[in-house]
Amino acid sequence: MKTVTLSAAYMPLVDAAPLIVAQEMGFAETEGIALDLIAAPSWSSLRDMLAFGRVDAAHMLSPIPIAMAMQLGGVATPLSAVSVMSVNGNVIGVGKALEQELREQGFGFDFADPFAAAEALSKTRSRTLTFGVPFPFSMHVELLRYWFGATKLRDADIVIRTVPPPLMASALAAGDVDAFCVGEPWGSVAVEQGVGALLLPGCSIWSFAPEKVLATRTDWADMEPDLLGRLMRSVWRAGRWLAEPARRGTASELLSRKNYLDVPAEVIDRALTGQLTISSRGDQRDVPRFVEFHDGAASFPWRSQAKWIAHRLAQFHGSPDGFDADVVSQVFRSDLYRRHLASTASDLPGASEKVEGTIRTEMPVASARGGLTLLPDTFFDRRVFDPSQGE
Repeated sequence: MKTVTLSAAYMPLVDAAPLIVAQEMGFAETEGIALDLIAAPSWSSLRDMLAFGRVDAAHMLSPIPIAMAMQLGGVATPLSAVSVMSVNGNVIGVGKALEQELREQGFGFDFADPFAAAEALSKTRSRTLTFGVPFPFSMHVELLRYWFGATKLRDADIVIRTVPPPLMASALAAGDVDAFCVGEPWGSVAVEQGVGALLLPGCSIWSFAPEKVLATRTDWADMEPDLLGRLMRSVWRAGRWLAEPARRGTASELLSRKNYLDVPAEVIDRALTGQLTISSRGDQRDVPRFVEFHDGAASFPWRSQAKWIAHRLAQFHGSPDGFDADVVSQVFRSDLYRRHLASTASDLPGASEKVEGTIRTEMPVASARGGLTLLPDTFFDRRVFDPSQGE
């Protein structure tokens, strides 16, 4: 089989690991492809690199292809989210000034209770709280807004400002933002630099949030089905490899390289193990499944999750011509996932939608091989989202 080179853009984040591992550990080579991995400076540049044909595929924020299908953001190239690359993996944090105020209140930084954290923040002296996020159309924004809306922060004066992930610690140190929601390792970098403390993991808001997707242009997916299948299978196998606890040390070393994240392996390892250092005092918290790449059908592109994102975007941004949730949700290509991963050991779910937020404990479900168990997908306020009702 002749090796074909595919270009793929990524942001330097822990959850870019499936692409990096696919190339470095030979999963791409097994499929007869080589991945030319290109780091992007921002999410807007990464989106444009894919939309305008600079790269074939990308590690992408899950709401971006949906926003583009809804004609939000000014770029309307049809994209397909062919698989989910990672579930969870974000942290919410505060700068030193807010950390001090919260400690003076007696707040314990338990890193687990969104209601208590919101109540403590609502009592701070700041008139306006400015949160840094990586991009306007992101799970970071949706998690924050969902959290605000269900807690005492609903009436707070909050500004959301865009800051590229690698610059989040600098923005915090400069006072450009008071708090943040960002993917690892950049929250931990803020802790290491002594400019911030971690308040909550993103999974405390939604325990199974689709964070990043593997995205391609829809026309490319249609024209190159063989190459698409090779790419999807190599990334799926990399995610399965990452799910093995014994692989985490090797993964941390790979990601830490200068041409990838250029961050100490020990800092990266925190996200992969869920053993997070949350403050410069050395306080540590254990978050099981802080980031998930494989287990519980983590890589399956559930169309119900796409609908949840679409309804959230419509609520806050509107849609120029309105939108049909059933049509927009097809951006999450469960059809292509089934087609191209059927030859692997992947145990495909029997359905492409589910009621989001109902799974409280591990739950066996109907699947192609009969062995699939889904992981908890609860929202912190115990609400559910029924994709057939849009609520």
